[in-house]
Amino acid sequence: MKNQLTNRQQEILDFIQSYLESNGYPPTYREIARHFNLASTFGIKRHIDALAKKGYITNESKTSRTLSIICEDELNKHGQSLDDMVGLPIVGRVVAGYPVLAQENIEGSMMIDANLINKKTGCFGLKVTGDSMVNAGILDGDLVIISPQKEAANGDIIVALLHDEATMKRFQIKENKIYLVPENEKYTPIEVDNVEEFSIIGKVISVFRTYN
Repeated sequence: MKNQLTNRQQEILDFIQSYLESNGYPPTYREIARHFNLASTFGIKRHIDALAKKGYITNESKTSRTLSIICEDELNKHGQSLDDMVGLPIVGRVVAGYPVLAQENIEGSMMIDANLINKKTGCFGLKVTGDSMVNAGILDGDLVIISPQKEAANGDIIVALLHDEATMKRFQIKENKIYLVPENEKYTPIEVDNVEEFSIIGKVISVFRTYN
């Protein structure tokens, strides 16, 4: 059972939940402070830390855009407890020259079964755009979980930067050449002609889909 909230903590929790439902991502500390007519975000951070400690939200990256509401009743329906879950940031895009988890790239957060990442660190969710991997069961609009790594095995599905553009493809080495292979007949494999302009961001380890 979760600990009881103060009136202010309940008000902040209600605002975060309302903001999430309206916008699809959580408010910043500044937006929360502005809503409550507060000049400083210090008090808001203190309340956020208390909400996390009491088990009402997660804030894995210690930034407000990665706040996530924990619905304990929903977890119980599936026989899970909060101890089984881990919060991951959701990245809207991968941009060359910037850390993947830079604040401006984070669009929200998600709770998943901790067993899915098997103690891997630095994992994040990434929104899929496009249909190049449909035959691998990865559709436009899906969320994929990425395990950060700089190398890949033949056949791994990876997220990589090529010529400063992010792409998700199957990694393949053939005759000492690297190819990024789509899983859709409409597209052709991409040969990596300059390895200096190619870098692996991470490996796809899980796929999530929301049905409307």
